[in-house]
Amino acid sequence: MTIAFWTLLFAIMLPWLMALIKKTPSSLHGKYNNRAPRAGEQDLQGVSQRVLWAEQNSYEILPGYIAAIIVSYLVGAEQYCIDIFALIFIGSRILYCLCYIKDWPSLRSAVWVVGLLCIIAIFVMSAL
Repeated sequence: MTIAFWTLLFAIMLPWLMALIKKTPSSLHGKYNNRAPRAGEQDLQGVSQRVLWAEQNSYEILPGYIAAIIVSYLVGAEQYCIDIFALIFIGSRILYCLCYIKDWPSLRSAVWVVGLLCIIAIFVMSAL
């Protein structure tokens, strides 16, 4: 299994990690209800709200990343280069979540662009 395929697992798990952080008792002030897990999300504020937004964005970018990795494998793109872009993508996503949690909006946006450029680069390499 390639490094890029392993990064898919991590990319899939990253929003789950954000959800776990969001659901900690300190984040929800003891208001988490497993019968209605999303009921309290609209009331989140501060760090908890930013963790929710990081979780949501992690889900949003996931389909494009999955598609890029699968397409690169199917067309036989240079695996070493794909693995490098995959690792940079994962690093950017970790930093992105950290920037969201720490409320660093400018750096967060720049890091998001890095992740997007990695997806585009993987698609471009697949086309060559």
